[in-house]
Amino acid sequence: MVARPLLRAVIMGPPGSGKGTVSARIIKHFGVKHLSSGDLLRDNMQKKTEVGILAKSYIDQGQLIPDHIMTQLMLNEIKGLEQYNWLLDGFPRTVAQAEALDKECHIDTVIDLDVPFETIKGRLTARWIHPASGRVYNLEFSPPKVQGIDDITGEPLVQRDDDKPETVSKRLQAYDAQTKPVLEYYRKKGLLKSFSGTETNKIWPHIYAFLQTKLPDVSQKDATNPR
Repeated sequence: MVARPLLRAVIMGPPGSGKGTVSARIIKHFGVKHLSSGDLLRDNMQKKTEVGILAKSYIDQGQLIPDHIMTQLMLNEIKGLEQYNWLLDGFPRTVAQAEALDKECHIDTVIDLDVPFETIKGRLTARWIHPASGRVYNLEFSPPKVQGIDDITGEPLVQRDDDKPETVSKRLQAYDAQTKPVLEYYRKKGLLKSFSGTETNKIWPHIYAFLQTKLPDVSQKDATNPR
């Protein structure tokens, strides 16, 4: 029996596109290692590593972390995953990062979550939280019993700055400007696989079917109805 080649995949999608949910399902069903640039950055900043301190200095000034720092951080981590199937999340974010990644390893597929910005705006701006407990409400599918009030304490709910309409618009515009060239870079290489839709649960079966052509389902759950 010939061993399957290891999968080298990237997942892309704007903030609020369901990337976290889809990544979690890919890990569960296909047993891949998930490498998130955001998680890795937070971990390095918390541990006060050299890269972490450097990255924090840019973030504190409201600047983007330079390509070479992000690339060094991610490539160091990737080296430790040589014998595993893996999924990169949040990297590469620029064409320069994608080119640097190409020099180190061959990417097999790029999963692009193509969710309309209007859907994402509705999804993110509908989120309200109770600060003291961290309880999250969504006006569309899990609203509080009384608008603007926490169900349990009766205290007022707040909207995080990140979820305010004007901030969401800015984040989506920034993603579009920065990431469109990366999607185009992978499209030209024939590696981009876009999955369009407005609901994660409807997009997921298509992603699942696509990945099944590359990897076996390792989960113990009923694979005929992947969740």
